[in-house]
Amino acid sequence: MLYITGDCHSEFHRFSTRQFPAQAELSKDDFVLICGDFGGVWDDSPAERYWLNWLDGRPFTTLFVDGNHENFDLLAQYPAVPWRGGTIHPIRPSVYHLCRGNVFDLGGRTLFVLGGAASHDAPDGILRQGPALRQQKRSLNRRHARYRVEHESWWTDELPSPAEYQRALASLEAARWKVDLVASHCAPTELHARLRPDLPADPLTDFLSHIRQKLTYGAWFCGHYHCEVSFPAERVQVVYQSIRSADRMGIHQEQEESE
Repeated sequence: MLYITGDCHSEFHRFSTRQFPAQAELSKDDFVLICGDFGGVWDDSPAERYWLNWLDGRPFTTLFVDGNHENFDLLAQYPAVPWRGGTIHPIRPSVYHLCRGNVFDLGGRTLFVLGGAASHDAPDGILRQGPALRQQKRSLNRRHARYRVEHESWWTDELPSPAEYQRALASLEAARWKVDLVASHCAPTELHARLRPDLPADPLTDFLSHIRQKLTYGAWFCGHYHCEVSFPAERVQVVYQSIRSADRMGIHQEQEESE
């Protein structure tokens, strides 16, 4: 079984037995996939370690693609290991970060992932590390400014590197440009513009748009927009706090129709 959900931002109560009763029928061979902004690898605090261990104790295996609100410095400290045809960072024995640009085999179902997104929630700027940082923070805090700080709450790695884009293309070429599922954090440009017409496109949304034109897929899932929206014609589902069964969303039927 495969279930899909959206941004968590380190808040994992939705996976409790009360809020997600379907887990009673699941095992570690079943997956819950989070479409970015996992947020559970942020500061290595005791509270964070507690919740990661709690997630690891769920009956299912937790998978996540990265969003723009992740601590990429900490994620990079985990060893990259091969898993089901791709590469992961094992955060816990059953909590895995799916590295960008890979195609995974989830029990006969192929999944292409490309995480990341551009942050648009810091209109007052990104502060760089340096001797002036403390004073800059004080000045901005006095006027209740919205900003982020490099290597504290913002990372250049929020967008893929050239090497990660190349890995994505190579993985799709090896899959002959056909997969069952796609998971990203942001949406392709044409859908991004419909979801957030106030925000510009960026290199990642453009890249996702480029590959969508060429790729045969059954269903595409993304998070990022903090809403639940379906684009049936494009076979794209934007997810947020709900936990949805991929099978019940008609993936197999859509794949057959696309063929």
